[in-house]
Amino acid sequence: MARHLITSALPYINGIKHLGNMVGSMLPADVYSRYLRQRGHDVLYICATDEHGTPAELAAKEQGLPVAEFCAQAHDAQKAVYDGFALAFDYFGRSSSEQNVEITQHFARRLNENGFIEERAIRQVYSPTDGRFLPDRYVEGTCPHCGYDKARGDQCENCTRVLDPTDLINPRSAISGSTDLEVRETKHLFLLQSKLQHEVEEWVSRHEDDWPQLASSIARKWLTEGLHDRAITRDLDWGVPVPADTWPELAAEGKVFYVWFDAPIEYIGATKEWADLDPSARDWKSWWYDVDADVRYTEFMAKDNVPFHTVMFPATELGVREPWKKVDYVKAFNWLTYYGGKFSTSQKRGVFTDQALDILPADYWRYFLIANAPESDDSSFTWEHFTATVNKDLADTLGNFVNRVLSFSKKRFGEEVPAGGEPGEAEAKLGEEIARLLAEYESQMEALQFRKAAAALRALWSAGNSYLEEKAPWLEIKTDQPAAALTLRTAMNLIHLYAVVSEPFIPATAKAMREAFSLESDTATWVTADEARALTALTPGTPFTVPPVLFAKLTDEDLENYKERFGGSPE
Repeated sequence: MARHLITSALPYINGIKHLGNMVGSMLPADVYSRYLRQRGHDVLYICATDEHGTPAELAAKEQGLPVAEFCAQAHDAQKAVYDGFALAFDYFGRSSSEQNVEITQHFARRLNENGFIEERAIRQVYSPTDGRFLPDRYVEGTCPHCGYDKARGDQCENCTRVLDPTDLINPRSAISGSTDLEVRETKHLFLLQSKLQHEVEEWVSRHEDDWPQLASSIARKWLTEGLHDRAITRDLDWGVPVPADTWPELAAEGKVFYVWFDAPIEYIGATKEWADLDPSARDWKSWWYDVDADVRYTEFMAKDNVPFHTVMFPATELGVREPWKKVDYVKAFNWLTYYGGKFSTSQKRGVFTDQALDILPADYWRYFLIANAPESDDSSFTWEHFTATVNKDLADTLGNFVNRVLSFSKKRFGEEVPAGGEPGEAEAKLGEEIARLLAEYESQMEALQFRKAAAALRALWSAGNSYLEEKAPWLEIKTDQPAAALTLRTAMNLIHLYAVVSEPFIPATAKAMREAFSLESDTATWVTADEARALTALTPGTPFTVPPVLFAKLTDEDLENYKERFGGSPE
């Protein structure tokens, strides 16, 4: 089987993330990783907190903590939430790790040796009030392109245009709010992306036809506008230090690398963190170095991260002139909005992941988010839509099927899978339908089309309900007990099949369904087409129990409570 390297965009360290961040990177990566593992592939799913840069310093200052202590606490808090969502990372690292420092400095030295880094004197915003140069994100103002009045000096959050601090209208210090700003000269390192333009274009041209249109169009837009040389160092107290053996003067001034230089390198750094925990059994370079033919690398991210992963990081890797693994497939997502407005960490608008877990278990959120993933366009979260989806798909279609099959069979036949007669025309028809739907589900998962995969999974669940309504064992039991037993045995085999194939979406529920049956050996990781047609994983006499209600239906009162707590609009 293939080896699959999977990464999701690193969540930034300052604050718990909202549902839009979850569905835009980490959750679909987890669903895909789980699916590939079940199909027998060798998978390494890597992520980490992105800990350097201005916002981390500002957040630490606001809390009155040293930035290193703040980041350590925030990392643990985020990891706890991701554990709550059952994200099965192979490793969840930290971009402030020694491993990332080592590899980032190695990349910088190699780029410099190859003529792709240049030291330049530039004019930079200085705040006399704060007594320091202001890195890009320390400067806020109005975007000259879209008029958004909270744009940062590196990028506008609203229109995603890359900016310089001097582009902003009415700039102000993000530290003090002072508008008393000056422009002074200082020295920084620049990555000469312009010299790598043609190489990046050639590389993108070899991949863009395979990528989603969203990813390829963003990459092509950047390349069409032309790659510009960009400063990769900043005047900050927290970051990967510029190595003194190569740039002694800048190192003495305390320059650190720009967060968007070191953050993508942390994918490699985090893999080394993982390997260093068990170096005798884990080889991090076998995933990253000189492995193009052996490893398929898939990245997951929201659209604002696409330029960095399709253009800037590949330019860095190309300029190093070493055989580092480059991404094969970029799965990009649009925005999940909150009643049509943007989720926003900074403005605390929308539902945040820790709040979501306080309301309902993770599987409710996992299913809803993937079933409504913003793939082809932005999608909107509303409490009305969430409630309707939970009630229809999870509570009625899946949960009610499991409960009524097992409860009815226990009442009429006891706590073992009944024998009944031989399968007939209805069972043969069902088996063909299940095999067809399973193939559709597999096809959409292989294509990373998550909404379509969710629809195929939902159709699998619905097929069980249709079969049950057609056979009506509650009527069969009155005239033909063996026929009713056959219907229930077949339905129980469907429950077991659902437990196996639903695991990528709803792992806790899948485990509960599987554990309802006391099989001597239940090592199935997937279901073949022939197994789907036969539906015979459970033999007569297999003990079972009726699990607690899998999904509680949400009431009108629940809906009103959610809207009152979080608001029914983004205002």
